[in-house]
Amino acid sequence: MGQLDRFSLEGRVAVVAGGTGAIGSAIAEAFAGVGAKVAIVDRTCRRCDETLARIRAAGSEGIAITADMTVEADAERMVEETLQAYGRIDIVVNAIGGGAGKALHPAEAYPRDAWDWIMELNVRSTLLATQACARAMIASGHGGSVLNISSVRANLGINAGYSAYVAAKGAISSLTRQWATEWAKYGIRVNAIMPTFVDTPQVASLLADPEFKAGIISRIPLGRVGETRDLVGAAIFLSSDAASFVTGQILGIDGGLTATQ
Repeated sequence: MGQLDRFSLEGRVAVVAGGTGAIGSAIAEAFAGVGAKVAIVDRTCRRCDETLARIRAAGSEGIAITADMTVEADAERMVEETLQAYGRIDIVVNAIGGGAGKALHPAEAYPRDAWDWIMELNVRSTLLATQACARAMIASGHGGSVLNISSVRANLGINAGYSAYVAAKGAISSLTRQWATEWAKYGIRVNAIMPTFVDTPQVASLLADPEFKAGIISRIPLGRVGETRDLVGAAIFLSSDAASFVTGQILGIDGGLTATQ
């Protein structure tokens, strides 16, 4: 086996929760390009056909599952449909989340409904999707890989009303380490990527503010915000045999931001 072969996902089946979003669809397409079959999961699946077309264009195959990962029964059904289609689950990517730009409130008056929404969107969706997939991996006996998406906001505060979001991403980073510790005995590796601002529709309203965007860029040594393509290499690495001795790690993809803080 050549060294680059260790990055192949040939023969693997990946579940990408939030697989039609900007980050999730980029990872799904990248996984397909290195051989994985991909099950994309979305609550409405309005853009599933578009993402499936990208998966096929990348040289693989996929299925679309309409399911809400904040509902336990839907998470169980998502696993059942993936197993019916492909017989196994090797990778789960938790790409559901975000919402910070729509729930900015002063810390001393952060409303309960906004707090609960951010926690449901980020933490509960990650918890239920991962639990369901992990049970299938444990039952199979062949191990697997979990990839969570945290944020530099798990480590760094920001003067912009982010109380719920930083708490949610902090929880995801902590769960990454906890699950890696508990599931190592089953051969399941659990890692996370930790981006800074990535230019997606979710943060378009924030990045549309020239002063805010300039402030962000001024703190990033590489001088720009992230793009979805910046995340896919790390996602492939952490989900592949090239990272077979890597678990419980949270990899910053932030243009050097956290190195300067």
